Parts: sequence; C-alpha cells; structure tokens
Amino acid sequence: MKTKDYLENYYRNYDEEGRLLSKHGRIEYITTMHYIEKYLTPAAKILEIGAGTGRYSHTLARKGYVVDAVELTEYNMELFKKNTENGEKVNIMQGDATDLSLLCEESYDITLMLGPMYHLFDKKEQLKALSEAIRVTKKGGVVFVAYCMADPTVLSYGFIRGKIYDIINDCMLDPETFETFSHPWDIFELYRKEQIDELRGNFSVTQLHYVASDGYANHMRDTLATLDDNAYEIYVKYHLATCERLELTGYSHHTLDIFRKD
Repeated sequence: MKTKDYLENYYRNYDEEGRLLSKHGRIEYITTMHYIEKYLTPAAKILEIGAGTGRYSHTLARKGYVVDAVELTEYNMELFKKNTENGEKVNIMQGDATDLSLLCEESYDITLMLGPMYHLFDKKEQLKALSEAIRVTKKGGVVFVAYCMADPTVLSYGFIRGKIYDIINDCMLDPETFETFSHPWDIFELYRKEQIDELRGNFSVTQLHYVASDGYANHMRDTLATLDDNAYEIYVKYHLATCERLELTGYSHHTLDIFRKD
C-alpha cells in the first residue's frame, strides 16, 4: 500500500473538520489564523500545500485573498470543492508536497504547509517538501510549517490511553531512549524540536516564531468542553499570550514553525 492510499483511507474515516470545530480543536485553528493575520498584506497571494478540506484556504478566500491550494487525496478535494462558496478566489489542484513542479518559483507572499510534514516519514522527503515550499515563496515571503510532536503523543496515547506496551511492542517507541518511530501505516510522523531546527537549518531562512499551536488543549479537552463562553475566551487569551514560551511548547500536540525566506 502506498502512503497516499493510507491517507485516503484515514481521511475518509476521520472527521477532520469536526476536530477543528471542537473547543480543543479550535485552539489550533485560532492560533494559526492569529499568526497568519500578522503577515497578511492587502494584495497577498497565498498558497496552501496539503489544504485538506480547505478550512484555512476558504477562510482566507472569503476575506478576499487569492488562494491556490494543493491537496493529495481525492476525498479531501471533494470536500474542499463542496465547501467552496460563490465568489471565492480559490483554486484547488491535486499535487504532492514533495513535487510542486506545477507551480512557478517565487509566486506567493504566504505559503502554508499545515499538514504534509505530518505524513512524510523519510528525511529526504521532508527536506524536499520544505525546499518546494520555499522555492515557490517570494523572497521576503513567510512560510508556515506545522508538525506533530512526539512527547505529547507518548504521554496521551501511550500512558493516558494505556497503549504504552502496544507502541513499545510495535517498535514505535524505544523504551530506553524514548525515541519514536513511525511508518506510513501509522499515518503520523512525530517530531521533536531539535529535528525541526535541523530541517529548517538546511535553508536560507530566518525563523520568526515557534508556536505551540494547541498548547495544553488536547490534554484538557474535557475541561475545555465544559467551559462557558467567557471562560473559554479567557483561556484563548491565556493560550495566545503563552504559546511561544519554550517551556510550554513541549506539551503541544502540534507546533507551528514560521520563517521568512531570505
């Protein structure tokens, strides 16, 4: 089975849109949009690589921006098109994050890659995806790259959900070093900050932010679900005020590496 087939099966059976609409899932969305809006200019041209069902692409297109979107799986593309409203300046095309030859270099002011690094298991492919995202971004443009993190997954899936023996027996976790290992059938590749720094270090870019996209939200999803609107708003403000504190980023299931192309 190819990686694309595993992803196709996964997204046909997982409600990604529902996750982003939950109170804990909205934290990731709110945070990502908060940082995107820092770098939007009136005439910005935007690319989203691995656009999924279009949560970010549609939001930005409805704000009046011109958005090109690339997505690998047919199922997500179907939902993306279904979610497109009249008047949106958005274009969806099928493609692979590691080969964006259908796009010209230095074409976009903002490039979003908020999913592909989750599903690339080979360092050469990871570097190729970053290289392609940077290639199509204008000099001085800003690139947003999202990652799934190793330690929150070990804590929540391994210990809290009682799967620690399973992931050790399946050779997904070294019980001595606690290094994690993933394969295409596991769906998600897991990272630690030093790996992200090493990958970015191969390119002529300047880091702007390293962000805990969802912070502690996934660990307290039941609590967030019970908060009234005022308390939830306070939590969002707290999160946005602290999401770049390095001592807190390590607990976030998702992180966002934001850098400028030199």
